[in-house]
Amino acid sequence: MDAYSRTITRAVEKNANAVVKIDLERKRNNTYYPSGSGSGFIISSDGYIFTNAHVVESASRIKVILPDGRTEEATLLGMDPDTDLAVIKIYSTGFETVSIGNSDLLKIGQIVIAIGNPFGYQHSVTAGVISALSRSLRSRSGRLIDNVIQTDAALNPGNSGGPLIDADGEVVGINTAIIQQAQGMSFSVGINTARDIAGQLIKDGKVVRSYLGLMIQEINLSSRIINFFRLETQKGLLIQQIESGSPGMKAGLQEGDILVNFDGNDLLNSHDLFKKLDRHASGREIPLKVIRSGRIIDARVIPQIRN
Repeated sequence: MDAYSRTITRAVEKNANAVVKIDLERKRNNTYYPSGSGSGFIISSDGYIFTNAHVVESASRIKVILPDGRTEEATLLGMDPDTDLAVIKIYSTGFETVSIGNSDLLKIGQIVIAIGNPFGYQHSVTAGVISALSRSLRSRSGRLIDNVIQTDAALNPGNSGGPLIDADGEVVGINTAIIQQAQGMSFSVGINTARDIAGQLIKDGKVVRSYLGLMIQEINLSSRIINFFRLETQKGLLIQQIESGSPGMKAGLQEGDILVNFDGNDLLNSHDLFKKLDRHASGREIPLKVIRSGRIIDARVIPQIRN
């Protein structure tokens, strides 16, 4: 077996027993009917599972099919449409779990592997590379999902909620979407984002956060810009689109602006911005800096809780 194949097989074997199939049922006239399926992965030995919000949001009953064939009924603990993430739980113990990685360390061109259950075919594996980082993606609800990983690993219906793993077998993302009209474009929510909100989902069933209403892309700043403006960060967040009526629009931000500082702190990456947009930022006027037309522009924004 060649080195590439050995890398893929080792990474898959490390997680195979922690990836599950999720079957959904809806209740009608006191009878349960199949209503779709998806994927998920076990993050704790006592049965906590990550999946997508859109997989489980309309289900009356959730069934988890384990790799050994056992079926367990699951409870939905919480979901967050803004990141398309959900946590469900099965009530047994001793489950094998995935190994959690660090999505902030990902590099464009890095090998990644997706595991899931497309069209009901359990434990299907596809591989590819990271095409881009820190994308914004519009969800089915019309809201923007931030800090998304773009890959060319093939995804199909049923892959949603499964893990995206790196060559070391560590989970770096949760597979969430494909663009049907395009080939070779798949998207996953970074595991660091998922890990940050998991506690709120388990405790409160939802996530309360502020938002700016910006579709952004993380970019590398040129050395000329860094030196000219004496910046201490090497990255910026390019504003590609602004939601109408959003805090970002009210602050006077424009498409093409490059956000480099938020609340007095240089931004390391898009995940750094989203961590700052917690419930404590809502309603408070926050200074920020953007690069626009060769100048540094100071602005002030008031983040709001999304309804």
